[in-house]
Amino acid sequence: MWRHYELTQTELHQKLKQHQIVFAGNAQLKIYGRLTCASGKRMLKNNRVFFVDEQEAIAQGFRPCGHCMQQAYKKWKDATI
Repeated sequence: MWRHYELTQTELHQKLKQHQIVFAGNAQLKIYGRLTCASGKRMLKNNRVFFVDEQEAIAQGFRPCGHCMQQAYKKWKDATI
């Protein structure tokens, strides 16, 4: 997991290009989603974290975004009820 504010623009672009960053999350809300998610694009840089894959996000205690990952969110929600 990388925190957005700890990465330089160059490091961020390099990690994106090399597919080291595939998902982004909100550290405060503990929600992760796709990099293209409109909700994720609005989050503050101080709250944004990046993940290599879903397993990393889940291992860190994050849940799927209900907007950009509807199927994964439904599965998560059904498992927590």
